[in-house]
Amino acid sequence: MKTIEQAYIPAYFAAERKKPIVHRFFAWCKAQEKSRLAWLGIIIAGHGCVFTPLTILFIVLSGNNPIFWPFAIGSMGMALVTNLAALPTRVTLPIFFLSLLIDLVIIVNCLALGFTTSVAG
Repeated sequence: MKTIEQAYIPAYFAAERKKPIVHRFFAWCKAQEKSRLAWLGIIIAGHGCVFTPLTILFIVLSGNNPIFWPFAIGSMGMALVTNLAALPTRVTLPIFFLSLLIDLVIIVNCLALGFTTSVAG
């Protein structure tokens, strides 16, 4: 007696695989090319006027640790340079979100160190 080697799967049962979230994120970034100028304004104004000054404020209030300064300035720099180089949004948006993540990590570390209001000297 022969065995059946192929399993029977009805056509309606075949599950559609979702793409991983990373692929969907990069597809979204590529689709944002039509809003490139708006993203440029959001990145430069938002990072330069809100996120970086806020990060620097947290650094200064938590004791002015010199380790955090290059990371804060570097995260602003990488967001600025990619936009000034007129790279496509599939490059600028992931770098922008990475720079926001760096700023967030710095702020969390500053909160973990605690705030000091006394002036040494």
